[in-house]
Amino acid sequence: MAHVVTPLDQPSNYKDSQARVDRGKQAELLAKSNTLYVGNLSFYTTEEQIYELFTKCTSPEDGGGIKRIIMGLDRNTRTPCGFCFVEYYTHSEALASMRYVSGTKLDERIIRCDLDLGYKEGRQFGRGKSGGQVRDEHRQDYDPGRGGWGAQAQRLEIERRREMEERYADAQDGPGAVAGGGGEWKQTEAPPEENKLKRARSPEDEGDDAPMAARTRMDDQDGERM
Repeated sequence: MAHVVTPLDQPSNYKDSQARVDRGKQAELLAKSNTLYVGNLSFYTTEEQIYELFTKCTSPEDGGGIKRIIMGLDRNTRTPCGFCFVEYYTHSEALASMRYVSGTKLDERIIRCDLDLGYKEGRQFGRGKSGGQVRDEHRQDYDPGRGGWGAQAQRLEIERRREMEERYADAQDGPGAVAGGGGEWKQTEAPPEENKLKRARSPEDEGDDAPMAARTRMDDQDGERM
C-alpha cells in the first residue's frame, strides 16, 4: 500500500522560477527546510487566522512553534494577494503541516502547502504585471475571494468602457447631433395680445365722435318731452 498511495508529506514539483539552484541542490535544501509556501488564500484571510490553523501542527514542548508568518502582498497596493510563507522552528513541523493542513479549507477555500527553499526579502510581493500573483493575471473566472475577475479581464473591461464613452462623446459633438436641452432650438415667443401697445387718440378721432355725441343728446331730450 505504501507504494500505491503518494505520501502527503512529500513536496511537489514546484520550483521557484527565480531560484538559482539546480534540481539536486533544491532537493537537498527542501529535505531540511522549515518554511512552507501557502497558496490559494483568500485576499481577506488574516495573519491571525493563518496562525491559528498552522499552530495545530506545532510541538512547543520540543522547542518548536511558528517562528514568523510573511503575508504575500500586492506590489503596488501593499494589500494581501493570496499567499504567504509560514516559518517553523523545525523541519518536522513543516512536514506535519503539509500532511494535515494542505488540502483543507480556510475561509471556504482549499489551500495548498508546499515546502519552500526559504524566504528572502522581496519574495513577499506579487510578480504579476498588475502587482498581484501571475495566476490572477490570466484568470478568466470570477473569484470573489481573489478580487473578482482576473487582472487581464479587468483591463479589457476598462478599455471597452472607455471606447464606449469616447463613441458616445463623438456622437454628441458630431454633425447631426441633437442639441441637448432644446435651448438652441427655441423660438422667440410672440408677445400676447394684451401686451401690444395701443395707439393714442388723435384730434381727428374726437372730431368724428362729436356728431354722434350731439345726436345722442337730441334723442334724450325728445324722450323727456314725450
